[in-house]
Amino acid sequence: MAKLPALTARKVVRALHRAGFVEDRQKGSHLMLIHPETKARTVVPVHPGRTIKDPLLRAIIRDANLSADEFIELL
Repeated sequence: MAKLPALTARKVVRALHRAGFVEDRQKGSHLMLIHPETKARTVVPVHPGRTIKDPLLRAIIRDANLSADEFIELL
């Protein structure tokens, strides 16, 4: 299992865009992204200047149907 770096929401969203996700909608500070082909859906909390903690980052990666290694390659 790969060690994940500390990432801001902006970097996570950029990596998910590279994986093919598009923005579905946003409610408050929560951005919902969906993959048009696989219909995988994930939510990223967008709080400027704050990093996403490791357990939440792993949950986002799992919801996106990616492995940690695949996600790191998208960064």
